[in-house]
Amino acid sequence: MAQILNPLAAHIQTVKKRLIIIGATILVALMVSFTFAGEMVAWLNRPFPNQLVFYGPTEALFASIKVSFLAAILASLPVIFYQCWKFIEPALLPKEQRWGIPLFALAGALFAFGLTFCNLVILPLVINFFVSFGMDHDITPELSVGTYIDFNVKFLLIFGCAFELPLVLTILARVGVVSAQQLSKYRKHAIVASLILSAVVTPDATLFTMLLMAVPLMVLYEIGILGARIFGRAGPTEINLPLDPDLPIGPAGQRIR
Repeated sequence: MAQILNPLAAHIQTVKKRLIIIGATILVALMVSFTFAGEMVAWLNRPFPNQLVFYGPTEALFASIKVSFLAAILASLPVIFYQCWKFIEPALLPKEQRWGIPLFALAGALFAFGLTFCNLVILPLVINFFVSFGMDHDITPELSVGTYIDFNVKFLLIFGCAFELPLVLTILARVGVVSAQQLSKYRKHAIVASLILSAVVTPDATLFTMLLMAVPLMVLYEIGILGARIFGRAGPTEINLPLDPDLPIGPAGQRIR
């Protein structure tokens, strides 16, 4: 019993240690990024022509904390990935360990690319569409900073996670869980799943924002199929051995080899 509990306790202690390091890193990054909260809110406010307002005493503070926390997570990604890597490294073979750091670096790059794409392409389209719709109906836009930052942060996190899809599909194909042929076969199902997922995760769930989320997901799925086709595990090759006529016949009518 002790032989089982001792390694388990060591694993729990290792997890606790690495979580403390990650938490401390995020906390320090949060305190540093909070000093630049005003600049980050102004950066997110670029698509909206008017000044943001707040309707409660704490709304501006919590909006600053939200955007600072997002920045802290981004700044802490190298430490987060490193701690995750050091935790799983002992369980991997030397050949597998060579792929660890490149995969974590690629995951971080894809997440950052998803945030950049959302911030520079998707969010300006969404905000300009809804603000223009209201102004065309003679409604003056006056957005609260809490609602606006919450809307932006949700979109950024969703797109950052969505851009990990090609890497996830490629890894699953590499370990043999799925194949490029299976992913291609279920393409129609993936399209429907993308539409449903987009309707669920987008903050406002309108048709316009749903399509802005679903179309990139479909493109990312196709990139994942390409990655599975290039890096996926090859299927087992059937070996047809010559039959010896002197071998006995089995009960199923086939010669026993």
